[in-house]
Amino acid sequence: MGGFGLFVTVLFVFAILMVFMSVKSVPQGMEYTVERFGKYTNTLTPGLNIIVPIIDRIGRKLNMMEQVLDVPSQEVITKDNAMVKVDGVVFYQVMDAAKAAYEVNYLDMATINLVMTNIRTVMGSMDLDELLSRRDEINARLLSVVDEATSPWGIKVTRIEIKDISPPKDLVDSMARQMKAEREKRAQILEAEGLRQAEILKAEGSKQSAILEAEGRKEAAFREAEARERMAEAEAKATQMVSEAIAKGDVQAINYFVAQKYIESIKEIATADNSKLILMPLEASSVIGALGGIGELAKEALHKKA
Repeated sequence: MGGFGLFVTVLFVFAILMVFMSVKSVPQGMEYTVERFGKYTNTLTPGLNIIVPIIDRIGRKLNMMEQVLDVPSQEVITKDNAMVKVDGVVFYQVMDAAKAAYEVNYLDMATINLVMTNIRTVMGSMDLDELLSRRDEINARLLSVVDEATSPWGIKVTRIEIKDISPPKDLVDSMARQMKAEREKRAQILEAEGLRQAEILKAEGSKQSAILEAEGRKEAAFREAEARERMAEAEAKATQMVSEAIAKGDVQAINYFVAQKYIESIKEIATADNSKLILMPLEASSVIGALGGIGELAKEALHKKA
């Protein structure tokens, strides 16, 4: 092989090497920055790309997928001087490869340090009770502050989550005792409220019972008075009838009236509770005569109706 042949071979190898150096394949989810003499010129997107060999070179390879960073545990002093240990996670995504590559050095470390600093700031402005009960509010405040601070770096912080908040053991014991006392207090209040309601219901029941009993007595008295009125009316009517018969000279009516009163008096004496033995004069002939008078009256009444 002469000198010309060697030149052609070298030229061919050089051409192949140039082609190989100019063709760049970028995988899905990645972006490469291109530097020309050390200065950023453009960004290669996923797929096949061509660069100027020797002059251009690949600068930074950026992962464009959402990524997660663990925030190391750190001690935070709350507003009421309680010391707690806190850790968390950060989710972010590179939106601008050039800014992420050249606006900040050590992007992950910078993001973690920024989150840790803001955790101390946000949680240090809250009491321990707020810290334990408002975790969503803490996450939202951290996300707002960190996302705004990292925007110049070409990334988007999508979520910040506080994983664990660990108070000291003596403080946890105190909180447990406080929680137990609070629950016992609520239980006693509920029990007292139940007893109060029971007494109220019992009093309401007694009241309704008394009202119903009084209404019953009222109704019974009304009925009894009405019955006595009817009996008085009947008695008055009977007395009137007897008086009219006496006025007409009917002796049997007098006998009937006397016999009726006589029999009623004997009945009351006989049914008295303190009467065990009755000794009284009894004129059977008078009673029989009176009964005879009653019979005569009945006959006259039937005769008049006929």
